[in-house]
This record gives sequence, structure tokens and C-alpha cells, in this order.
Amino acid sequence: MSNPRVGLDVAMARIPAGEVALRDDRRKTAWTVELESFLLARSPVTASLYSRIMNDSTKSSSNGAAPVVDVSWHDAVDFCNVLSRESGLTEYYSVTDGGRQVSCTRESDGYRLPTEAEWQYACKAGTSGYRYGELDDIAWYSANSGGHVHGVGGKAPNAWGLHDMLGNVWEWCWDVYDAEVYGSYRTFRGGSWAEEARGCGATCRRRSHPSFSIDDLGFRVARSL
Repeated sequence: MSNPRVGLDVAMARIPAGEVALRDDRRKTAWTVELESFLLARSPVTASLYSRIMNDSTKSSSNGAAPVVDVSWHDAVDFCNVLSRESGLTEYYSVTDGGRQVSCTRESDGYRLPTEAEWQYACKAGTSGYRYGELDDIAWYSANSGGHVHGVGGKAPNAWGLHDMLGNVWEWCWDVYDAEVYGSYRTFRGGSWAEEARGCGATCRRRSHPSFSIDDLGFRVARSL
């Protein structure tokens, strides 16, 4: 995999085109999504980068290399737009109605959140199982984290050079979780330092209101090609 970088030195992996099988256990449905090649950050956004880009000292950490947490989905969208501007790219999101309405500018080259399909496809990195390796080798989770978040990149990456896709922090995705039941709740993926082993897998889905922030939930950025 190549290692594209833009302006602010965000290391990105080029994810090849392909397809991924998704499922909704509540509806008992399954479907396949065709994906074009895209870029995905090799690690979650760190507290140091978030604090610097957003000029938000409240998100600084004694371990600046740890993923930023306690950020809402709306915070993640705002970060993507600011990072795009700072990097000389076109903003991907249009935010209106006091931040409550968010739409995409699909032709934009700016930073954005991955879709659920992109996230799961990138996490699996060509593998077929629930995980892309032995959990203790690839993830910080409840049994080995010591009860706290860790710096990014401390565990083995997957085959496409992506670190912390499982464990350390959950990661916001673009998608609405289940509008019929949960309204505007958005999806997050991947498990965290506080999660038991069963929650750290490529197909595990969770949700939260886009305005909520959680102490083991962060995000990583993507870009379209």
C-alpha cells in the first residue's frame, strides 16, 4: 500500500476497490456493497492533532499520541471540514441549521468519515474472519488495556497497514444506524480499550446520538479518490 500524505502530515493508506458483505441483524437482512478505491487514515485521529486543528485545549492529553475521545459525531464532521481547509482541500460536508443538518459534497477531495461499508472492508483487509489477527496482537481491549486508552500504532496493523481498527477506541462512521427505530443515531465500529473481546470484531455495530460524546469513542478520517 502507498502512503499518501497531505498538508498536515496525515498518513493515509490507499484502500483498493472491492466489495463487502453487510448485514442488519434486527431486520435479518444482508447485502453487498461495491466500493471504489479510497484513502483511509492509518490510525485514529490523535488528541494532539485534534487539539491543534480545532484549537481546543480541552482535548489535549498527557499522551498526545492517544486517540482523541469524548468527541461527538458532529465534532468529527467539523474536524473533517477544518482539516480540509487547513490542508488546502475542498470541504466535504455542508453543515446548516445550526449544525443539525449535514450533507455531503460528493465531488470534494476533502477529509470525511468513512462509511460503514468502507470501514468494515478496510478493517478486514482481505481476510474473511471476525478479526484480522489474534486479538492480543492487534488490539487494546478490556483484558490487556489496563483500563485506559493507549497511543496509536502500539499493536500490529492489518494487511493494509491500518492500526487500531479493532480496540483502543470505537470509531464514528458516516451512516445512520437504523432510522426506523433510532432516528438520527449514527453508527460506530471497532471496539475499544473498555470493551470485552466479543465486541472487538469487524462486523460489530454500535450506535449513539450524533450529539453525544463517549470516553472510548473517537474516529479516523477518509478521503475519496
